[in-house]
Amino acid sequence: MANLVVFGAGDIARLAHFYFSTDSAHDVVGFAVDSAYRTSDEFQGLPLVAVEELRERFSPTNVKMFVALSYAKMNRLRAEKYAEMKALGYELVSYVSSRCSYLSQFPPGDNCFILEDNTVQPFVTIGNDVTLWSGNHIGHDSTIGDHCFISSHVVVSGHVSVGPSCFIGVNATLRNSISIGERTLIGAGAAIMKNTPPGSVYPGPRAERLAKTSDQLDV
Repeated sequence: MANLVVFGAGDIARLAHFYFSTDSAHDVVGFAVDSAYRTSDEFQGLPLVAVEELRERFSPTNVKMFVALSYAKMNRLRAEKYAEMKALGYELVSYVSSRCSYLSQFPPGDNCFILEDNTVQPFVTIGNDVTLWSGNHIGHDSTIGDHCFISSHVVVSGHVSVGPSCFIGVNATLRNSISIGERTLIGAGAAIMKNTPPGSVYPGPRAERLAKTSDQLDV
């Protein structure tokens, strides 16, 4: 058992506490946030400390760290805290669900959060600070860059290169052998069939409301 402090006090931090506590060799012993967001002394029944007192309360020699933040500002906030915790001397750890089919011979980088029902095929490379929410397919020989957030039920086909700091929405599909430029935002349900330039945005298709009500349909 290694003691672990989670940075964050929102839904992702709460989920990280659950996953690390029930499905890893780590024991969560506390949480940390910026002082402006510290509204209580506890979170999930454990100490909640401000960053300014973090090293005093939880020394880097005694605990490891996981940054549990979302994709806000195209993952920049999480990347900034990732860098800050490293600068403070903490070793950042990753979580890979025991219910994930991780078949690549290359382990993920640090501060990754890889949830249940992901399929990571052989020869895949996953960088640092990557979130793979539940149920994704990461095809063989693909690369996921640092600080990416891939939501749920995304298909990344084989030989795809996803650049750093990308966000890929639910049910998106990436065809094989393409490159996704850094900071690309791909919306829910989008099908990406060619390379994307850095910083590009691809909203997915949106359903339109029919003039009829459901009672007027013969279904």
